[in-house]
Amino acid sequence: MVRAIARTFEQLKPHGGKAFIPFITAGDPDLEATIRLVPELERAGAHIVELGIPFSDPVADGPTIQRSSERALRHGYRLADYLEAVKTIRRETGIPLVLFSYFNPILQYGLENLARDAAAAGIDGVLVIDVTPEEGSEYCACLARYELDPIFLVAPTSSAERIGRIVECCRGFVYVVSRTGVTGAQESLSDAVLPTLGRVRARTDLPIAVGFGISRPDQVRAVWKVADGAVVGSAIVAQVEKHGSAHDLPSRVGAFCRWLIGGASG
Repeated sequence: MVRAIARTFEQLKPHGGKAFIPFITAGDPDLEATIRLVPELERAGAHIVELGIPFSDPVADGPTIQRSSERALRHGYRLADYLEAVKTIRRETGIPLVLFSYFNPILQYGLENLARDAAAAGIDGVLVIDVTPEEGSEYCACLARYELDPIFLVAPTSSAERIGRIVECCRGFVYVVSRTGVTGAQESLSDAVLPTLGRVRARTDLPIAVGFGISRPDQVRAVWKVADGAVVGSAIVAQVEKHGSAHDLPSRVGAFCRWLIGGASG
């Protein structure tokens, strides 16, 4: 059976469509807002949504996502609370959901527990930013038992040999980081994107999504020209930060996403 993430890319491909993959931090500004945001992101044109699990030491994230984690952590939510929120989200939307986390919260919860409960809640894929393929055999095997897609990052500095190891472990799609460094909106896409995509394409037929630094329609459009999907994180999280106290937060974030992909498709 074709899994949800793969099916999404398959459905886009015949018409030349490309995936829009927004990232939001779960629990920012609170879990109720997260539950309302995900269906609105789908209505705004999202094909897959990444849900970031807040962590106190997000070393790969820039200041925007760091602040969002801090806001969510103040509520004292547990990983189980985020999975309960996913169950509620699933009453409204079947959009593929990727859990985006550091390993420490998963280690505390228990890897087997996380895989079982995430699958039961309705998660489709998991991206743990500090688990590497070289150390991820148990992790990948555990996700496979529960039919969850493990997604790994490829960086511009990844060698062809290492890319081969990474894509062997991936399911769903490969996440190409557009540049070295932490997350955060940038003025322009890195020149490293195309060479990195070429090395990945040579090693796999899996869809490729590009993220880190995408914040404007022209950047989404540029990524769609060369990859299968564009991941937008910090720019959307910044909108949540800006409008977090507004009663119509989801519609404001949705309007921003429509601007991103409307301008990109025009």
